[in-house]
Amino acid sequence: MDTGRKVSGGKLHAFRKGKKFEHRGQPNIVKLAKVKKKKVRLLGGNKRTVLLTSDTANILDKKTGKSSPGKIKNVLETPSNRFWARQNILVKGSIIETDKGRARITNRPSREGSVQAELLSGE
Repeated sequence: MDTGRKVSGGKLHAFRKGKKFEHRGQPNIVKLAKVKKKKVRLLGGNKRTVLLTSDTANILDKKTGKSSPGKIKNVLETPSNRFWARQNILVKGSIIETDKGRARITNRPSREGSVQAELLSGE
């Protein structure tokens, strides 16, 4: 049977239009540069602080259990998209080079107002 058709052959019509809140927004890409943030309005008038660019991260050392801020030098690799590492785009799972060593980003910087990372062992 053809899609969009009834068994009788008549056309199926949408029962309503798509609403604005159902449409997707533009993706927010966080790049490696001086820290820049922006407030975004959400449903119900709620607000969220999103990151546009960042050069600092809160780095957790699992051995000591302490967290401290550190400077991001470079994005080494991004498992989700290898081209993003070349463009220094910060996403969850990216491995970054910091002044404290190599670290993996554990949060979603494009949704939150900061970069959280944990030091990788073996260094």
